[in-house]
Amino acid sequence: MNYKKLSFLVLLLVSVLTALSIYFASRLRFDYNFDNFFPKGDVDLAYYFNYRDKFGNDNDYILIGLDNQGKSIFNKSFLTKVDSLTSFLQVQPQVEAVLSPTTVKSPVIEQFGYFEIPYLHVEEPDRYEQDSINIYTSRELIGTLFSEDATAVSLFVQTQDNLSKTSSDSLLYALTSKLEQLDLPQTHMAGRVLAQSVFIEKMQVELAVFMSASIILVVLFLWVAFRTAWGVLVPLVVVLLSVLWAMGVMGLFNTPIDLMTMLLPTIMFVVGMSDVVHILSRYMTEISNGISKLPALKLTVKEVGMATFLTSLTTAVGFLTLLTTAIVPIRNFGLYTAISIGLAYVLAFTVLPAILLLIKEPNKARARKLSFSWPILMRRIFSGVLRHPKAILVSSAAIVLISLAGVSQIMVDTTMLEDLGDDDPVIQDFLYFDQKFSGVRPFELHLIAGEGHTLFDAEVLQEVDKLENYLYHTYGLNFISSPASVVKTLNRAQNGGMQEFYALPDSRAELQSIKRRLQAFRNRSELRSVLTPDGKEGRLSGNMQDVGSASATLKNDSLQTFLLQNIDSGLLQTRLTGSAPLMDKNNEYVTKNMMQGLLIAFGVIAVIVGIIFRSFRMVIISLIPNIIPLLMIGGLMGLMGVKLTVSVSIIFTIAFGIAVDDTIHFLSKLKLELKSGKSLPYAVKSTFISAGKAIIITSSILVAGFLTLVLSTFDATFYVGLFVSLTLVFAVVADLLLLPVLVLYFYRLPKK
Repeated sequence: MNYKKLSFLVLLLVSVLTALSIYFASRLRFDYNFDNFFPKGDVDLAYYFNYRDKFGNDNDYILIGLDNQGKSIFNKSFLTKVDSLTSFLQVQPQVEAVLSPTTVKSPVIEQFGYFEIPYLHVEEPDRYEQDSINIYTSRELIGTLFSEDATAVSLFVQTQDNLSKTSSDSLLYALTSKLEQLDLPQTHMAGRVLAQSVFIEKMQVELAVFMSASIILVVLFLWVAFRTAWGVLVPLVVVLLSVLWAMGVMGLFNTPIDLMTMLLPTIMFVVGMSDVVHILSRYMTEISNGISKLPALKLTVKEVGMATFLTSLTTAVGFLTLLTTAIVPIRNFGLYTAISIGLAYVLAFTVLPAILLLIKEPNKARARKLSFSWPILMRRIFSGVLRHPKAILVSSAAIVLISLAGVSQIMVDTTMLEDLGDDDPVIQDFLYFDQKFSGVRPFELHLIAGEGHTLFDAEVLQEVDKLENYLYHTYGLNFISSPASVVKTLNRAQNGGMQEFYALPDSRAELQSIKRRLQAFRNRSELRSVLTPDGKEGRLSGNMQDVGSASATLKNDSLQTFLLQNIDSGLLQTRLTGSAPLMDKNNEYVTKNMMQGLLIAFGVIAVIVGIIFRSFRMVIISLIPNIIPLLMIGGLMGLMGVKLTVSVSIIFTIAFGIAVDDTIHFLSKLKLELKSGKSLPYAVKSTFISAGKAIIITSSILVAGFLTLVLSTFDATFYVGLFVSLTLVFAVVADLLLLPVLVLYFYRLPKK
């Protein structure tokens, strides 16, 4: 066979496929769709979408906080700027409505007609004192539009449903420009539109940073390992091709780059390097032994091919277990990373041999010199293992016990924008609204009138009012809007706008009068957002502090208890819904999916090792050095107080899928040594010396690559980088110290 012509043919085919990959990769776009993080196929999600169609979205808004830096808001200069901003926002094409302190009005109904009296008379400072009294005796305004200490105001800007990235950026640009022009003392913003823009910009920057840092670190490690230009450039070309192909596959299926798939290029860059380094290490070893180029390549492919296939399989399975989750970004991340690992394997065994056949054969003397120091180092480590086997076993047992104690301290909890660090300006703005106003966590409760009733029946309104009081005084909800609040507002309007009449009417005659008014207002957006046209279904909404999913779950459990004990289900039925409970529900999947994924990965490893050795005892031996690093990571999370969120939970399946590669390489080489007729101790020693170099080099590259992720401002990405790197370090130590001891102590060769 003419291997040179075959090599050119392979490289030509790869060039064509690479050109196609570049074309499809150019179609990729960045995306942060909040809805994608809801558990797909969930009955509660379907219910929420139906509810949203009736009453509108609960997160299409921008909150703008304007702080007068400790001074009173009742200042003409400050309020004039607030009013100017309000007028500006009202004419923006992306804005549906603006609720502002300078435009909010109290309705008054008299025999001569309907009036709306402003709470604030911006152009009349002489009326500020009376305005402040009217405002701060109106419970619904405090903590919503006006801070309790009267030093800040907020604007609620309702945007169009599901604004695109382009429209969001246009609105934010106009808004920030106006804020700069007004030169307000201190401003804060929160909302989905802002989060979407910030997340996408951060993803674009961090993708470039991660890839650049990974390339620099990998080049450094390759130079240390091989000390030749081709030893750096050839692996780099192969891995860059695998990353490009992976992005091309994503572009082919029109899958956007989101918070999870943003990690794919970096992960593929370091994971794909593993196969290449194993091939090159073995190839250089054979060259140093005096074997010529072609036979050395054939022997390398024969001995490393199956082990590398198995490690690629186990790594891919680790990522494919993420398909057990119902969260689309995590599913896409698992699927496309697994596909990319397969592509990297194909490229490693096609492009790499083709290039090696076409370039000049490495200098045997240099290869021998390069390979000389590694066996000495590995023999010394192995001697230490043989001298202290009991100490290694006892230390491992102690580590397991300490790790289990740490694992018991892990909390499952999540907050809105959990992926941003505590010091991020967006998070600081969210905290500002939690501390100064009613908060940013939305609350949605579907109200359904009992059979034969409407939500404006007196007895039904009493039930809604009872529920509102509980939510305000016990649950911690603010800014409550419901059919009952609409009726109370109109009752106050019919009684001269006096605050003491902000309550349900005392008589049925007054209620009938309000119902007639409501018929006249039925087409107004304020009413449509809380009530269906037939009056049978309604919406109770509000805002609260972002207390986290764990605390919110406890609050919701208490709410359900209150509903069962105090609300007449014959008059009123309710169902908690909205984006916040759905995000909380993701936590129900965290532990279950993580355990499912790990069990699947354990099963695949068990099958592979069982096929290789046909020994149940060896299956157990192979799993122990890979379970201990996971326990250590769990223990560290518990001791460090790291909460187990949806994004953080994927660390375990990723880490196991990658870390187990070293075990597979070690055991595959051990099997070859045993088949050659060597005794178990000598086979373990030979395996340790020959496979140890590749294990250390590949693990060092992987650790360095994953450590670049700690540069991220996203908490989830930071923790993936930190804990996967630590897992790989722990796994190398376990494979080089514990695994040989377990094999020598507990494995028995099958009888011939």
